[in-house]
Amino acid sequence: MTDQELNIFKIISAAGDSRGAAFEALRLARKGDFEGAAQKMNEAKEKSIVAHDVQSSLITQEINGEKTELTLLTVHAQDHLMNSLLARDLIEEMIAMLKEQTTRNQ
Repeated sequence: MTDQELNIFKIISAAGDSRGAAFEALRLARKGDFEGAAQKMNEAKEKSIVAHDVQSSLITQEINGEKTELTLLTVHAQDHLMNSLLARDLIEEMIAMLKEQTTRNQ
């Protein structure tokens, strides 16, 4: 496995972990466990940072003249990262809505 492939799999893995933690946060929030949801959202953010750091490293290498081969796997990794970021942002808003609704109903 090449360094590029290893980095691509790091992005896919971290992005998937981020997305999974965000959805777990939403499940916890739906049960009223907002503290647990916040912890899971923090975990999701940490995983996003890992994926983003690897992506930034690849971009920096390319800027410095080290061309990255564009493969379907690279595109797949980018899709995973962008989808996980979008899911995390939307879930964060959904949790805030659930929290507001819970506060209003008390």
